[in-house]
Amino acid sequence: MAMIETVSTNRSHGGVQGVYKHASAATGTEMTFSVYVPPHDEGATLPVVWFLSGLSCTHANVTEKGEFRAACAELGLILVAPDTSPRGEGVPDDAAGAYDFGLGAGFYVDAIETPFAANYRMWSYVTEELPALVAANFPVDMTRQSIMGHSMGGHGALTIGLRHPDRFKAVSALAPIVAPSQVPWGVKALPGYLGDDRATWRSHDAVALIEDGARLPAILVDQGDADQFLVEQLRPELLKAACDAAAIDLTLRMQPGYDHSYYFISTFMADHLRWHAQRLA
Repeated sequence: MAMIETVSTNRSHGGVQGVYKHASAATGTEMTFSVYVPPHDEGATLPVVWFLSGLSCTHANVTEKGEFRAACAELGLILVAPDTSPRGEGVPDDAAGAYDFGLGAGFYVDAIETPFAANYRMWSYVTEELPALVAANFPVDMTRQSIMGHSMGGHGALTIGLRHPDRFKAVSALAPIVAPSQVPWGVKALPGYLGDDRATWRSHDAVALIEDGARLPAILVDQGDADQFLVEQLRPELLKAACDAAAIDLTLRMQPGYDHSYYFISTFMADHLRWHAQRLA
């Protein structure tokens, strides 16, 4: 069994919320992640939802503020929350210490640019290493996986889901970055990690992936209309146009008065988990 170290466990809604760490081969660093396992019969395996967090976050943000455990306990869902970037001594960061690149802002890509290529391999970590680790240590049914995320993590969930349509039975996002090639956050991060060739960026851009032929049966997105990043960084209308052109069933719900915070996320978390549970049954 792959080796993990237990940082903490707490009883919650009849299940166990755990935080764990391990030495990552993908990032060359220690990585921390959380797993909520709901109450279940001994020997049973359960579907798993992967939750990818946004800029400046760790595993702890959704674990402590996401308000997902009651719904996971009711629906019988395991929820896994990885970190958003490698961390530790010697891991390169943005030279100016900005929040939107470097530590806490891995953008779920495998970097190829120096000095980030050695550690910033979040695509491999989230799609390969961590799933294998979770499968070896928790009662998951790996034939029933889904993925969701917020902001930068919504970008990760959409791109991972679009590139692995046979793995994930449901894909959803809360206030996602849908077209990083066309917004300031992405136009900063993608060349920093992947270089200046915009063709390379397309495999990490949900709108571009759809334009290039990637398909999902359905996507659920919630977006607050009072989100301070809506107009400049998130631009859900671009995802709607791409999905309309590709005949993808996108449910885009604009939520009046909601911002980008965990008050918004926690409000609609249970809705998303129920939507996932229907497709994971």
